[in-house]
Amino acid sequence: MNGLTLLIGFAAVDANDNAWLSSYGGKSIAIFDKTGKPLTPPEGITFNGQLGLMQGIIVTPSGDVWAVGITKNQLLYFPKGDWNKGRIVCEGRDVEPCKSFLAPFHLGIDQQDRIWVTNALGGHVARFPASDPTKAEKFSAGWSGSGLGIDSQGNVWVTNRFGNSVRGALLVADMIATAKTGGNMDEVLTRAMLKQTGGHDGGSVTLLRPDGSEYPGSPFTGGGLPGPWAATIDGNDNVWVSNFAQPDGRITELCGARTENCPPGFKTGDQISPPGGYVGGGLQMQTDLAIGPAGDVWVMNNWQTLDSCFGIPPEALSTLCGGQGVTVFFGMAKPVRAPQIGPAKQP
Repeated sequence: MNGLTLLIGFAAVDANDNAWLSSYGGKSIAIFDKTGKPLTPPEGITFNGQLGLMQGIIVTPSGDVWAVGITKNQLLYFPKGDWNKGRIVCEGRDVEPCKSFLAPFHLGIDQQDRIWVTNALGGHVARFPASDPTKAEKFSAGWSGSGLGIDSQGNVWVTNRFGNSVRGALLVADMIATAKTGGNMDEVLTRAMLKQTGGHDGGSVTLLRPDGSEYPGSPFTGGGLPGPWAATIDGNDNVWVSNFAQPDGRITELCGARTENCPPGFKTGDQISPPGGYVGGGLQMQTDLAIGPAGDVWVMNNWQTLDSCFGIPPEALSTLCGGQGVTVFFGMAKPVRAPQIGPAKQP
């Protein structure tokens, strides 16, 4: 699979219809053209083995590609999508913007060419100008940020897997301690998320204005947000959130900042979907989700049986870690242009 033999992190599609895939387990990035032909070496892009576990990757309207690595606190940059000219901008915590990262997870670019980054081991998001990454700033959000979506007004929607409570802070501290002692912080994260039920005991979604100030009423919680992982914006600026929590998965739709596109009486952050979210269709523990030009909502079933993912499970359960494919909710959302480069736009 061209450097992607273990666990794809995120994917992005450039203006030439090439797919850029980050590999969490493979510690690499690979590029395929629209026919599936690999454009990178068999091992992918590794910068001579310097990459750690990779996560978020995006294409910007200018054609640049940015990516983050979670374990080595890395930021990667490929000018105009040329992987031969790619470089590691920074890693560790010595210089900006990596100094403002705490296990960077995903990223997005706004209408002012500023890049926003979530942090799996923090309670904030970082932001820096694409033209000068050293000018980084930090803004408070919730604990263990993962997904990020930017709407047509430049508002930033952040999914916080552990919400905003003291419990969330303690869980992040447990993840950090586990990582420092050589343990598996993924197991701490996933077992905690699987116990969450929503509301105060679940995750949350933070909404930041373009200037970084928090939107009134934020953070948002509810029964449809037991373990929010990713956020994507539809053509009406409403927000769709996947959940990595509870075996019976659910996705949730929130009223966006343009409340004229929500049911009467709804305000920003209110849950449009049923109290427990949209369910069915074989949903499992999800990671990413996306909306296509027909308004279909595509949801990734990432994990299936948690106990099969750690240690040495019984042989009969040994193949049940990975989720069962993709669930599609046909025509549920307002369509967006594809490929999505920068904030979502209608076709």
